Amino acid sequence: MNTLLLGMVVIPIQFVFAVGLALLVNKKRKGYKTLLYIIAAPLALSDITAALISYSIFAPNGYLNKILLSLNWIERPIYFFGYWFKSREFLVIVLTEVWRATPLMFVILLAGLQSINQEYLEAADVFGFSTWKKFVKITLPLLKPSIVSALLIRTLFAFQIFGVVWLLAGRDITVLAGETYYWYVLQNNRNIASTYALVIALLTFIVGWFYIGTIRSKHLEEGVE
Repeated sequence: MNTLLLGMVVIPIQFVFAVGLALLVNKKRKGYKTLLYIIAAPLALSDITAALISYSIFAPNGYLNKILLSLNWIERPIYFFGYWFKSREFLVIVLTEVWRATPLMFVILLAGLQSINQEYLEAADVFGFSTWKKFVKITLPLLKPSIVSALLIRTLFAFQIFGVVWLLAGRDITVLAGETYYWYVLQNNRNIASTYALVIALLTFIVGWFYIGTIRSKHLEEGVE
């Protein structure tokens, strides 16, 4: 349930941010290359590194509490980690995953935007389309293959989330990959670990089948039309 909940919360947020950032960078205004590097930088980080960075920010003696204490906005440190603060742990995990993995969807969507023939948009300008109408009627339909690809890859990775959750919450928030590691390495029970691994494999297969089936159906429908 935690694995599914994280996916249902994180993926929509990442998708909205990725679309917005891709549209912004695709306009190629002044400084867009610098913005591109800043957005894509987290792609170079492992999930372990991202988790440690988040911990250094949100720990009781981390940067966030130090700043808030120095500004006299709080009287004592705010605790984000521990069994009694599971909701805060969940929030930190979501923030970390959004920051770490949004660039993956961003790169795919940006590539899709850059492959759109600009003549369509120029024709829309001639017919007086508003910015929103161009996005809904032209950009979004032409971007659907990239959207499906981005969602497929990110959803599959969501079922494998491990390092961020394990380092920030341990078993306070149990996820499938974390339980696989726990039972195999710490409890030396290969049977239960294999069961969790099988569940991950089945879920990824079902999701992959759904997305690929969606792409194939859309392609066939367009071919018939």
